[in-house]
Amino acid sequence: MATTDVVSSTPTSRTRVELADPTQQALWILRSAFVIAPILFGLDKFFNVMVEWPRYLAPWLDRLVPGNAQEFMYVVGAIEIVAGLVVLFAPEFGGYLVAAWLGGIIVNLVTADPMRFYDVALRDFGLLLAALALARLAAGVRQRTS
Repeated sequence: MATTDVVSSTPTSRTRVELADPTQQALWILRSAFVIAPILFGLDKFFNVMVEWPRYLAPWLDRLVPGNAQEFMYVVGAIEIVAGLVVLFAPEFGGYLVAAWLGGIIVNLVTADPMRFYDVALRDFGLLLAALALARLAAGVRQRTS
């Protein structure tokens, strides 16, 4: 059985073929999610519209960092915005960066006293796995297209 590769000299045809590839689709879905979500959540750390973010900070961490919990959330928000931009421009590295950040969030959530955010920690664990999948997909696509 013979196989043929679709090769086109026009960028539009090449883009159409790439977007038809399920691997490319998965990469763009994850990449979009990990650009949009960190940037929106990061921006909200400055405004507390979606939720009052300082209440998620573990008391031991609040005592450890200088300033109050809201001031720390400003730093967290800036880091999340940068992480989203890194995913936009370098998803292979950005996926690992977001996964590491989510790992830190999970540690914060499961060590809070009283233990009330386990559901959020479990959700963030799923996001951590998805961020790792993004990094691996980006690496695989880069290797395939090099």
